Amino acid sequence: MENAPSTIPKSGSIHHAGNGAAEHVPFNSLKVRAVHIDTYRENIIYMRADCHICKSEGFSALTRIVVYYGERSIIATLNVVSDLVGHGEAGLSNEALRRLQVQEDCMIQVGHLKPVESFKFVRSKMYGHALESTAFEAIVDDIAEGRYSNVELATFITACSGKNLNDEEIVSLTRAMIKKGEKLYWNKPIVLDKHCIGGLPGNRTTPIVVSIVAAAGLTIPKTSSRAITSPAGTADTMETLTRVDLTLSEMRKVVEKEGGCFAWGGAMQLSPADDVIISIEKALDIDSEGQMIASVLSKKAAAGSTHVVIDIPVGATAKVRSEEDARNIATRFETVGQAIGLQVKTVITDGSQPVGVGIGPALEALDVLAVLKNDQYAPGNLKQRALNLAAHLLEMSGHCDEGEGLRQATRLLESGKAFEKFRAICRAQGSLREPMRAQFRYDWMSDRGGRVEKIDNRLLARLAKLAGAPRSPGAGVHFYAPLGTVVNRRDLLLSVYADSGGELDYAKEFLRSVAPELLALSE
Repeated sequence: MENAPSTIPKSGSIHHAGNGAAEHVPFNSLKVRAVHIDTYRENIIYMRADCHICKSEGFSALTRIVVYYGERSIIATLNVVSDLVGHGEAGLSNEALRRLQVQEDCMIQVGHLKPVESFKFVRSKMYGHALESTAFEAIVDDIAEGRYSNVELATFITACSGKNLNDEEIVSLTRAMIKKGEKLYWNKPIVLDKHCIGGLPGNRTTPIVVSIVAAAGLTIPKTSSRAITSPAGTADTMETLTRVDLTLSEMRKVVEKEGGCFAWGGAMQLSPADDVIISIEKALDIDSEGQMIASVLSKKAAAGSTHVVIDIPVGATAKVRSEEDARNIATRFETVGQAIGLQVKTVITDGSQPVGVGIGPALEALDVLAVLKNDQYAPGNLKQRALNLAAHLLEMSGHCDEGEGLRQATRLLESGKAFEKFRAICRAQGSLREPMRAQFRYDWMSDRGGRVEKIDNRLLARLAKLAGAPRSPGAGVHFYAPLGTVVNRRDLLLSVYADSGGELDYAKEFLRSVAPELLALSE
């Protein structure tokens, strides 16, 4: 049962057992109606405007109320309707039904919710005050238990956005996130991991790095996220190739057998509050620096990592715009990592253009396979970036001397051992499938000749998202014109893939409106 702070209506007959647990005798009862509405992670309850409970309890639209079913309870946001449910009924969203574990026609009860105590700390942060570790623990606990509405979550995220968290606060937030979730222990002195802070289309180095490092006999239990503001996350890409929603026990079996894995962290309750925060960041299209650091390092620590490489791309249209900002972020990553017991190495890389040619889950997966198979047409920038990151991990682990990592990583990749390990990991997770492109395609040709001198990563990523990525795994963009490419009139610059003609037309219209900014040619 969720520990939902509430005030019980006086008309209800409630008494407390000696151990402090509330025994609920039915009060303010309504019959459940499944309304089949996807509200993602938020619990929503639908009640009629003329419902006697709404009137007697003073409930109005967006009131946060407690919903009881037997020994379970959830906190839900009220939506007031006129005809979606009948008299004496309450509609529950898909998420509310799942979390309450209730079926249609069962009887539920509703009650008032006390204000969530930890939100006072969010208000304090809104006014620029630094928060103590106990405040972050209270906030994270309430977020993980579903006590914050999406509006309250958005307020917390906004209050912490930009540079509004100092180093001590980031450490406190990271520790609170780790404390709330599960934690893995591998009984090994060195457990490796890597992460890219994002901002570049493509750049799907993780599957390649994991394969190289695991092929070297090292341990790298990789948990990855889905896309937040990008056309694909590593979990989205790997899901086109194999199963990624592993349980903790399944993940452990794969890692014990093969040394590495490709798992979606959201399925494992590793730093569960972070998954909720990410879902709202995605809707807001916000990446907060402090929350990003806490998010990344809490997941690494929870997964049992000891040594982590962080890739920080820098470019005019990347997430990090300047070398100075990159160095500041790198310092904060290393400071927070040291405070929570992680050895963190940051690598500042080129973020001026896409990495690889595919942008979108299946298209990026095809890039990954091309590199691992040593295909002669594999994107060279993706291969080299993955080799460099793998080299840092090999050297951090002590597997080879400093300066020898790149040679070792290259040998493991070009000998085919990395691809053998990749296939073994995928099969241990259930299968190895062939990724498929979406069926509708539009080719964008150059209207003049010239040299590619500037690429807007953000517009390119948005084009892929408008085509349907990552929701449609085969949707996205195939990009043919990296910086420095000399093109002639009618040369192919990129191809857009979509699952429907409507989505393709939508993406094409956007492309026409931003074409000069997306890709600039010199005379």
